[in-house]
Formats: sequence, C-alpha cells, structure tokens
Amino acid sequence: MSWQTYVDDHLMCEIEGNHLTAAAILGQDGSVWAQSASFPQFKPEEIAAIVKDFEEPGTLAPTGLFLGGAKYMVIQGEAGVVIRGKKGSGGVTVKKTGQALVIGIYDEPMAPGQCNMIVERLGDYLIETGL
Repeated sequence: MSWQTYVDDHLMCEIEGNHLTAAAILGQDGSVWAQSASFPQFKPEEIAAIVKDFEEPGTLAPTGLFLGGAKYMVIQGEAGVVIRGKKGSGGVTVKKTGQALVIGIYDEPMAPGQCNMIVERLGDYLIETGL
C-alpha cells in the first residue's frame, strides 16, 4: 500500500460525519512521505522543533508548535509519543512512530478526541509494523 493511500483512506476518512482538515505522514527528517492536498507548506525548522520536543518533552510548550506558519498552543499529550496543539476552534495531533510523524489537523465540527483517535490509531498500527 502506498503512503498516499494511508493518508487518503486512513487519515482523511470520515468519522461521525467529520473529516480532518489536512493530514500528512512525514519522515522524522522532515521528508514528505504523503500528504493531503490541503496540508500546509511547512518549514524544515518547524518539523525539527517537533522532533526535538519528542526527544526533550516540554521544549515546545513555551513557544507553541508551528506548522505552516500557524501557531498552536501545546496542550496535553504523551511525552515522547504524542503532541497535541490547539488553535481557536481547531488543532493538531502529531504521533511519533519509529521512523515517521503522523500529523492530523482539524477544525470544528470535528472534536479533538476524534482527531486524536484517527492519528494515534494509524500511528500505533505503523509502530506495530516496525515503521
């Protein structure tokens, strides 16, 4: 299965009538494995900061998580495993696997928990398969 299929079928899927606004699977080096057409154009330093927060949890909290120039306030997550951010009525979930970052961006009416479930479920699956 191609990485684009994972994004299209597993991340951009419908859940209780809602969809993520954008999604991507990136290598931890910032390389794009696959992304939705709506995924923001991000800067390499934004991905580097996310990876650093997985290695040293709490580094993003003071400054916020930036993705495509948009700033998300870092909220509860799981140190070294999941970073969650909030911006207005939407937010972002980033799940780290052995080799990749699974990212989902949402806006109302999708609930934060729905985004978390979609992103983390795919991330857990990739971890189980050694990715």
